[in-house]
Amino acid sequence: MEEHLSPPVERVSSEDEVRLAEPPLFRVLLINDDYTTMEFVVAVLKNVFHKSEAEATRIMLNVHQQGAGVCGLYPYEIAETKVDAVEALARENGFPLKCTMEKE
Repeated sequence: MEEHLSPPVERVSSEDEVRLAEPPLFRVLLINDDYTTMEFVVAVLKNVFHKSEAEATRIMLNVHQQGAGVCGLYPYEIAETKVDAVEALARENGFPLKCTMEKE
């Protein structure tokens, strides 16, 4: 009679589970300038960052009054893509609007 042995099963207790670290987040900021219109900034916030009219207006006013405004917090690759999208839209529309990112 043949005996079939199954390989030993390694059990992992919950204490031994590896926890994946959350990726670092980056703030995406719009920087004020003297040429980009408030309407264009609101449109960018609505289209690129999916903000409501009220939220886009609030952020635009922060940009205008304080020199910069936070558009959102994103993982690195998403933040980088949003910065690139904003700057491309600004160039296409003839505005010098700057968008930057910084680690939270």
